[in-house]
Amino acid sequence: MSKVKFHLPGLRYNFPLNMFWLSMLEKYPHYFREGVEIASFFGCFPFSLWNGGRLISDDQCDAAFVKHVIASINAKGIPVRFTFTNPLIKEEDLDDEFCNFCMKAGDNGKNEVLVFSPILEEYIRKNYPSYKIDSTTCKEIRDVETLNKELEKDYKYVVLDYNMNNQWDLIEGLQHKEKLEVLINALCVPNCKRRGDHYKNIALNQEIMRENKLLPPEKRKHIIPWTCEYGDKNNLYTIQDYCTFVSPELIWEKYVPMGINNFKIEGRTANLFSLIETYCFFMIKPEYVGEARLLLLRNLQEAHVIQVNKPRPMAFNGK
Repeated sequence: MSKVKFHLPGLRYNFPLNMFWLSMLEKYPHYFREGVEIASFFGCFPFSLWNGGRLISDDQCDAAFVKHVIASINAKGIPVRFTFTNPLIKEEDLDDEFCNFCMKAGDNGKNEVLVFSPILEEYIRKNYPSYKIDSTTCKEIRDVETLNKELEKDYKYVVLDYNMNNQWDLIEGLQHKEKLEVLINALCVPNCKRRGDHYKNIALNQEIMRENKLLPPEKRKHIIPWTCEYGDKNNLYTIQDYCTFVSPELIWEKYVPMGINNFKIEGRTANLFSLIETYCFFMIKPEYVGEARLLLLRNLQEAHVIQVNKPRPMAFNGK
């Protein structure tokens, strides 16, 4: 039986959901499609200057929480994968105290880091050689020759540009398919022309947020605005007509037989209920989706991750 490996989003916001998901996989394996395995949890702990791909604006995480999350995930035999894909890293950014703390906290030979910047990649390879390095989809590599060169490099995984999804003639020409990782639920519209600019906007805003931490409120700078109608409205059900969408049927019937068995689900900043729906859609057998979803929601409520407010009782006034 081929392993079908899923890389799931979230180290802070989705940590409780992901741990419950792991528990459900262990206790109710019959819910899951054939061969499902969790290969990593990816993301960052706010506020990480090296982070990329999503704007994470919260203040610094507590050091004890960072260590607890890494230890809890690693204890399950699963890597933490830092999304350090900021494309505008400068030499002076390499000394960032919090990002280096996070790297040291996970420096045990079990974890990974996604990279974009050559400057940061070189720094991590030199200072944290125990980490496995992954090449991010943010590089937007869209031709077979360049991608094959990327696959030849010393990366554990290379995340495919989502615009190449389902382009079987191109995918057939790729070497080292075992190193490919496919983003299956990209919310971006296919062939988005603003994608690279969006990554740079996130990087610039993170620099502004870092500066603002040291300034009094009246002197803090405004975040550079970014609007995207697709990012605001898209979800699992609105993207299924996109040529870039990868259905469960395509995973098991096309990709896995080709030797590609790593699949990434995006959603680090997604709504919790949207993420639950996405996890169930891709990994749970259709006949068990309702049962699995209900079990997960009940556990999250009992753990006070989800709070259900009941109507407040009112005194009877006799009228």
